[in-house]
Amino acid sequence: MQAALEAADAAAQVIRTAYAQPFDVRYKQDASPVTEVDENAEKAIKQVLQTRFPEHGFFGEEFGRENADADFLWLIDPIDGTKSFVRRYPVFSTQIALMQRGDLIVGVSSAPCWYGTERLWAARGEGAWFARDDETPRPLAVSKVDRLDRATLSTGNLKSLAQSPAWMRFGELIPRLHRIRGYGDFLHYHWLADGKLDAVLESDLNILDIAALTVILREAGAVVSELDGGEVNLDTRNLLAAVPALHPMLLEALAYTSG
Repeated sequence: MQAALEAADAAAQVIRTAYAQPFDVRYKQDASPVTEVDENAEKAIKQVLQTRFPEHGFFGEEFGRENADADFLWLIDPIDGTKSFVRRYPVFSTQIALMQRGDLIVGVSSAPCWYGTERLWAARGEGAWFARDDETPRPLAVSKVDRLDRATLSTGNLKSLAQSPAWMRFGELIPRLHRIRGYGDFLHYHWLADGKLDAVLESDLNILDIAALTVILREAGAVVSELDGGEVNLDTRNLLAAVPALHPMLLEALAYTSG
C-alpha cells in the first residue's frame, strides 16, 4: 500500500506540472487520445514499484504487459480520463491496483487536480480511506439507502448498453429512481464510496479503469460486479457498483446479457 501511494504521488507530480503547460496530443487506433504525460506518468509509477518489487508483473494502459504471469500483477492507468485531461477539466485520475493470483487486494485512486489532490485507497480487509492533500485520512462508508425510490444512480459510458436489449429495461428503471446523474470517470466512484450517491453503472470500460476502485468500493461496503452479476476480472468491460441492498434490485431490473 505504501509503495502504491508513493507511486501515485510520483505520477501526480508529473501530471500537475504538465497540466499547466502545452503538450502534444496523439490518437490511438481506437481514436482515444494519448499524450506524453500519460506515458511519463506511467513510467514514474513503474519506477517506484519496480524498485520495490522487481519480481512483480505489470499491466499498464500505455506500455502494456510485462511479466504478466507473475503472482503479483500491478494494474496501472496513469491518466484515467485523458479526454478530460486534454480538454483541461480536472475530472481525471491515476488508478493503481495490485492483483494477487487473480484477486484484487490493493487499490489507489488519485485525482491530482481535483481541488488539490484527492486520494482514496484501500487494502483488502483494512477498510477504505480518503484524504485531500495533507489532511488526516478518514474512513469511507457507502450509504444505507435500501429503496430504489430513494436512490441516486450515476452513469458513465453507455454505448454498449444502448445497443443491447437491456436499454429498454434501463429506461423503465429510470422513473423508479430518486435521481439519475452522469458524473463519470473517478468522480462517481469516489462519491459512491463516500455515501454521496448509491449506485454507478457503466457499460464501456476496461479493468484498468476500475481495478483500484473495485478494491476501494468493496472495502467501503459496496457490492461490485459486471452488469450480468459476474465477477470483475482482467477481461471486464462493464460494471455495476451499488450499496448492498440496491445491487440485486438493479441486476434484476437490467437483466443484462453481453450477447
